[in-house]
Amino acid sequence: MADLEINHCRDLPSVNSKGPEEVREEESKLEFSEDEETLISRMYKLVGQRWSLIAGRIPGRSAEEIEKFWTSRYTSSSE
Repeated sequence: MADLEINHCRDLPSVNSKGPEEVREEESKLEFSEDEETLISRMYKLVGQRWSLIAGRIPGRSAEEIEKFWTSRYTSSSE
């Protein structure tokens, strides 16, 4: 099962060398549609924090984007 997640992660873009324009573009991408939010929530209930598996179901989204969205939306600041 771990092989599936590792193989899927190879397709993710590298995030090591981003310019200011790319960072701004990524921040705007963190806006998710209602359908995407619903799908993320449903997938999270099924597979937990396996962000790459969830990202595989949402075209154009990376595992990192989905994880950032989830933690910003569902992690309380009192932890």
